[in-house]
Amino acid sequence: MLELTETFKALGDPTRLRILRLVGEARLNVSEVVSLVGVAQSSVSHHLTKLKALELIREERQGGFTYYSLMVDEKAPLWPLIRLAKDAPDEHGDLARLTELLQRREDALTLNEKLLEPGQSWRLWASALASLLPPLDVVDFGCGTGVLTVELARWARHVTAIDHNPAALDKARAEAGRLGLRNITFLEADLKALPLESGAQDLVVLSQSLHHVNSSERVLAEGARLLRPGGRMVVLELMPHDEQWVRSRLGHQHLGFEPVALQNAMRAAGLETPTLVAAPRDAASPFKAFLLTGTRPLAPALPPPSPLRPTSLAPRAP
Repeated sequence: MLELTETFKALGDPTRLRILRLVGEARLNVSEVVSLVGVAQSSVSHHLTKLKALELIREERQGGFTYYSLMVDEKAPLWPLIRLAKDAPDEHGDLARLTELLQRREDALTLNEKLLEPGQSWRLWASALASLLPPLDVVDFGCGTGVLTVELARWARHVTAIDHNPAALDKARAEAGRLGLRNITFLEADLKALPLESGAQDLVVLSQSLHHVNSSERVLAEGARLLRPGGRMVVLELMPHDEQWVRSRLGHQHLGFEPVALQNAMRAAGLETPTLVAAPRDAASPFKAFLLTGTRPLAPALPPPSPLRPTSLAPRAP
């Protein structure tokens, strides 16, 4: 009787019922459950532990992940209650998101099979291609702890790494020092108003920085101001999503962007041909990234001089 009471208590939590229905439809890991129900990972882990302790779900390890699935079958006394939970109206849209997640998982599996050919190292290929670039003056907007900054500094002439967080900049400086990189200037500043010369940079990089600022248009305009004619801007950002927890835990001010909105902002900042490349979505992640590139126009060519009009050397009539 005590066991039955505890089970009813556990199933009295709406989030646990949602999780139970989802793992009854497919084997899911913690990150996938988090993306589907939209609550913090710590809460999801607590709910999964409770359901496992009551032997309602099972836990299996595979490929470095722990997957959960429904343990109760149609012969169990609790099956009618589980059936009610499975057949309840999908008020939160969980099942629709699950369908999308399973499709992304299948797509990622197909892609990963293509990348399993022995000897293919895409990170090394990226470094090799970067080494073919000419030495450039680069600005890294929102550098954080410098993960991207140090990679840029391996081939750039000079990198200016900017962030408003002094603690993050300290970590970035330490990493650059450990690697012996001396071509980096670290700057604590507001991305919307930088104490840097206009038209002096070859490349401006904004890697998932815009969703941390309140005015993406002003930041893009400031980046465009720094570029030389022919200089380029590269923007890596997130597609729109519904993961509200990133606001409080990660300080995001925007839940992603529509690519066309940032393309329009780049054009308004004076950049030409902002082009879009969308990355495939990871089946285990609720986030999808996209890449935009734009170019500052070259200075207009001066018009050719007008030909001199022929003049007569004949003397004027008196």
